[in-house]
Amino acid sequence: MAIAKGDKIPNEKVMLATAEGPQAAQTSELLGSGKVALFSVPGAFTPTCSAKHLPGFVEKAAEFKSKGVDKIVCMSVNDAFVMNAWAKDQNAGDKVEMLADGNGDFARALGLVMDGKGFGMGERAQRFSMVIEDGAVKELNVEEPGAFDVSSAEHMLGQL
Repeated sequence: MAIAKGDKIPNEKVMLATAEGPQAAQTSELLGSGKVALFSVPGAFTPTCSAKHLPGFVEKAAEFKSKGVDKIVCMSVNDAFVMNAWAKDQNAGDKVEMLADGNGDFARALGLVMDGKGFGMGERAQRFSMVIEDGAVKELNVEEPGAFDVSSAEHMLGQL
């Protein structure tokens, strides 16, 4: 069953891609306080994710902050080394934190997994976005397969 508005974020171990290298984190600590804009992409370096999804949040980071967002977090079922390389490639800097859900445990706990085996990608997280306040889901936007609309930075800004 997929997570819904009002639900608490499940607590799973993930890795953060940092300048110092991969760092273990718990989702309850990372996403459990303040206002967080979390978005998920099927894969780092993939076409839509690299051309539109992550760049939208990097470009509009100041607008998110002006609307009370404490942090923007990008999640993908990739390892922390890939997420770090992608952050550098996209000039994410300190604007977007990169959450590596390498085993897909967090995506499964959210109930937001997609089967990308037909594309040689295995299990991945669906493309989605959510506004989280103090660990609870306030807004949830799950894309239809192949779509990129409701998880965009622009759409999320309209929800804040």
